[in-house]
Amino acid sequence: MAACSSSDDDGGSTDTGGTDTTQAPAPDGVQAQADACAPGDTDGDLNLYNWTEYIPYGVIAEDAGVIDMLAGFEEASGVKVVLTEYDSNEAMLAQIDAGVSYDVVVPSDYMVSIMKDAGLLVQLNQAAIPNGANIDPAFTDLPYDPGNQYSMPYQWGTTGIGFSYDVIDDTDGVSWGVIFDPDSNADYAGFISLLDDERETMGAALKYLGYSLNTKVEAEVDEAAQLISDTKERLAAFVSAGYYDLLVAGETVVSQGWNGDFLAAYDGASTDDYDAYEDYGYAIPIEGGAAWVDTMAIPITAEHPCSAQAFVNYMLDAAVGGDLTNYNYYASPNKASNDGGYVWEDILTWEAIYPPASALTDGTLEFFEDLGDFGVYYSDAYAQAKS
Repeated sequence: MAACSSSDDDGGSTDTGGTDTTQAPAPDGVQAQADACAPGDTDGDLNLYNWTEYIPYGVIAEDAGVIDMLAGFEEASGVKVVLTEYDSNEAMLAQIDAGVSYDVVVPSDYMVSIMKDAGLLVQLNQAAIPNGANIDPAFTDLPYDPGNQYSMPYQWGTTGIGFSYDVIDDTDGVSWGVIFDPDSNADYAGFISLLDDERETMGAALKYLGYSLNTKVEAEVDEAAQLISDTKERLAAFVSAGYYDLLVAGETVVSQGWNGDFLAAYDGASTDDYDAYEDYGYAIPIEGGAAWVDTMAIPITAEHPCSAQAFVNYMLDAAVGGDLTNYNYYASPNKASNDGGYVWEDILTWEAIYPPASALTDGTLEFFEDLGDFGVYYSDAYAQAKS
């Protein structure tokens, strides 16, 4: 240190000819531990905090004909995995913000920005995650985390509408109006569900109204909130977990949700004698919808950052990444999985899972962006709309 800079008597830096020689403090705590990990290093059992039904294990994996990913990592690493599940980004954030210890979390794109800006995420040690090289270049430099410094992509997908063909004809596409227009849904009022997710639900209303789901115009947000408020009397529920089961059970006939959830539910409802896809469909609405990336990240509450990075690396293995998509019907951001034949062909060519590339460039699908301080306005508007 003395050879690189000098200090005055008060401890401040002195001018060394116009070059700033101030050095950032050395990492400490969990960040220093993460920085010191080598590939494959573990430092204790892994506490995984993931979305509901988002990773295959046990009988679920066996029935789906895919890798048991918890057992697979346990065998490869010699550590135990403890899985806890959540059903919204905000629920996960509240736990981390309260100091609850998890080693890996699975935040969506916009939530990565929020957590990163709040100092809640550990910067990843890229050298400890060599399988990061398998990620498709399209997912290596997105605005929520340029260079994937704090997160690695897990899956990506779309938010749209699951429906029963008994009430919806999708010949000419499906509009968000089947949820928000009282004239369109008069015959099935009370059998509709919306996600209980402020960004997703507000985003659907905004897209129906012709606005961006990332708008920062108060009047547009207010209009979307009013639309949701006007719609709630025709809803069966605001629900983010199990909404797909309500649909195939006939308790709803139209539902907002995530593509993979619907397709997995239809697959699960099918038997040797019954094809649920003849009765149920999924559509990206004609007005457009949300595209999203879910990621793997390490919160500052982590106690085992080496085990965490070993797990992230395991999930980015080409075979593991392929079977993750084969299980949950969400598109893989893993180029090695997609190109290497690890994703089943009928899934890789299914536009409900892998939409046309043009949908991501022509505005049909939008990624959620961090709204900064304006996010509070969304939260308040959504809370008021539901009340």
